[in-house]
Amino acid sequence: MAKIKPPKGKFVASVKVGPKGQIVVPKEVRDMFGIEPGDMLLMLADEEQGIGILPFDSTVQLFEDVFNRKETEEE
Repeated sequence: MAKIKPPKGKFVASVKVGPKGQIVVPKEVRDMFGIEPGDMLLMLADEEQGIGILPFDSTVQLFEDVFNRKETEEE
């Protein structure tokens, strides 16, 4: 079976959940996002939409927007 290379910036793989509930982030994904040992990741889960995992640093702007929006609404 021929290996199909995904478009640049895209990656798909299956990962196996270990006995302690752990998964391994594939090397290609770690390289794509610059994830190093010890980095923090944020896991988002929704029963209908599934699971998303983001580098924690990429969420700083999201949190700032949410907290600033809430302060603005309270004023």
